[in-house]
Amino acid sequence: MGLLMHLCPLAGMLLQTLGIPFGNIVAPLVFWLIKKNESPYLDAHGKEVLNFQINVGAASLVGFLLIFVCIGVPLLIALGIAALVFMIMAAIAVSDGKFYRYPWIYRVIK
Repeated sequence: MGLLMHLCPLAGMLLQTLGIPFGNIVAPLVFWLIKKNESPYLDAHGKEVLNFQINVGAASLVGFLLIFVCIGVPLLIALGIAALVFMIMAAIAVSDGKFYRYPWIYRVIK
């Protein structure tokens, strides 16, 4: 279940292509709210995924604002690649039974 929680934002990104904004945050939020009371393990992973996706969402908004200054497009491309790499790294760590903490993020949900 922890693995699914870390890969859930990928499904949320697909929702964004269908016109549902912030799908990468909504999908793990719903999954975390349903599973957080089942175990402390799922609660901790859910918080970590949500914190990462909130940070990615905030960075994306900054990137969209910077499109007008011509630095936004490379920033958004780099952000997308970094987010995908970190999600894959987290999924691999969780599948090995380890807890993964995303680097360089501000933890909103404690």
